[in-house]
Parts: sequence; structure tokens; C-alpha cells
Amino acid sequence: MGSGWRGILGFDYGIVQAPLGPDISGPELAAAVANAGAIGLIRLPDFPAPDYVRELIRKTRSLTSRPFGAAIVLPFPYEDNLRVVLEEKLAVLQVYWGEFPREWVQEAHRAGVKVLHQVGSLEEAAKAKEAGVDGIIVQGREAGGHVIGQEGLIPLLPRVVDLVSDSGIPIIAAGGIVDGRGYVAALALGAQGVCLGTRWSYAPQRVLETPFYSGCKNLPDQETEENQPIIGHSIIHGVHKDIHRFAGIAPNPTATGDIGSMVMYAGQSVGLITEIIPAGEVVKRLVAEAKDVIRERLSDFQ
Repeated sequence: MGSGWRGILGFDYGIVQAPLGPDISGPELAAAVANAGAIGLIRLPDFPAPDYVRELIRKTRSLTSRPFGAAIVLPFPYEDNLRVVLEEKLAVLQVYWGEFPREWVQEAHRAGVKVLHQVGSLEEAAKAKEAGVDGIIVQGREAGGHVIGQEGLIPLLPRVVDLVSDSGIPIIAAGGIVDGRGYVAALALGAQGVCLGTRWSYAPQRVLETPFYSGCKNLPDQETEENQPIIGHSIIHGVHKDIHRFAGIAPNPTATGDIGSMVMYAGQSVGLITEIIPAGEVVKRLVAEAKDVIRERLSDFQ
């Protein structure tokens, strides 16, 4: 197993950094992941900001000479930002939370951009396959943040693998994966890569059970963000935002105020995380641990 072990889409490794929002997966994180040989993604704004998107891309390029990608969330206005991604000819475009029609996939391909579509069901995977995408990220409900599907990764993943088995589309597993054991388990189920991170409205959300959450989870329905006080502030993609209590805005590095009362998205894998290490080190350890699992635990199987 050489340095290109389990590589996909022209990258060294089959590891994808999930696009964390708001404004958390910026140039620094994406570049660190790209420099380690994995797929780093910058999370683009949920509003039209083509000049700003171009700045994000160019800043990322100043931090890495390796290929990287960008991610957009489809319910928001995305065409202006998408055109910048295609003009800048990024290696990868990740899309999520909706359909990405074949016409856009073909336009991306004409620009030399590969398309990853993240899905949460077999039906969504079938539409992505029909659109001709280059890879499908299958997200189980173990994932953090806004979770699009309701199936666990283990029952959903092999069904999607079987669905695309005649197409050559690589499948990437997401949800509850944090170390080499999870990587190997995903490979055993037919995936060719894994996506790690924690990352919408009108969707189930998985968060950390903070003291604030424990004290507020049984509030009546009328207690919503709109009628709550401002508890902090943040700058998201260059725009100042007031953060109300119960807002779905996770704190990024610019956030100030009552941080402990803000939403803390995380997947079920959080219980396996015992230390905070740089993103590039995460990639290196994940590959090394997966190799160790295969060598030490699976080598005796014939």
C-alpha cells in the first residue's frame, strides 16, 4: 500500500473534509487538508457573492499548490457563486441538499470540475447517478449538523454501492467516522472513501448536549429564534451577523458573546475524539490507522 492508497478523483487519499459552516471551512482548513493529500473544501456563502468567492479561492491557492474544491448548499441562490468555481477551474465541486441537474454537471465537466453530490437516501443517490456526477457522498443519520437522511450509514451505504455498481461512480461514506477503524468499515461496505466533519432549516439537527441545550430542549414551540434576544455576534463571509438565542449559527472563530449558548453541531463520532490535532495530522493518522487495522486484524482472513 503506497502513498496513493485508496485515492479517488485524482487525490492521494479517499478522504474528504466536510464543508463546515458558517464560514468555518475557509482557506486555511481546506489548504491544510489539501496539503496532506486529501480533498479539502471551502464552504461558499449562502448568498450571491462572486467577488468574495473569487477571493476565497485565490487565498486558498496562496496556501497550497495542491488541488482543492468548494461546496454549495443548493436551496440558496448559488448560480453566481457556482460560475466563479467553474471559471477558476477548481478540482471539485461538492453540492448538497437538493437536485443538481445534469445540465450543471455537464457544464462543470466542460470546465474540468468534478462533481460530488452528498445524499441521504437511495432515491437521492439514484438522481445523482442519473445526473452523471463523479462521486456520491452517502451521509448516515449519525452525522452532525443538519442531517438530510433518516437512515443509518451501515444499512444505507451498501444499498447505494449496489445501485451504482454498473457506473464506476465512487461512493464516499459520511456520518460517525472518526478514525481508521471507521475508514476500514466503510471500505468493507463498498465505499472508496470517507468524509469527516460536522456540518441545515427544516431538518433534524445533531448537536452536543451542552448545559444550555439540556435546559432548553423542552421549551414550547413558540419559543423560536425570531422572538429571542441577541446573545452574540459573528462575521460570516465578511458580513456582520447578530446571533439570536436558538439560532442555527454555530460559532466560528470570529464569534463573540455567549458562546456556550450557541448551537454546537457534532456527529455521534464525537465520543471517540480524545484530542484536538491539526487537520493535516487527522488525514495522516486516519490513513496510518486504517493500514494498521487491515494489517493487524484482517491479514489472517483468507
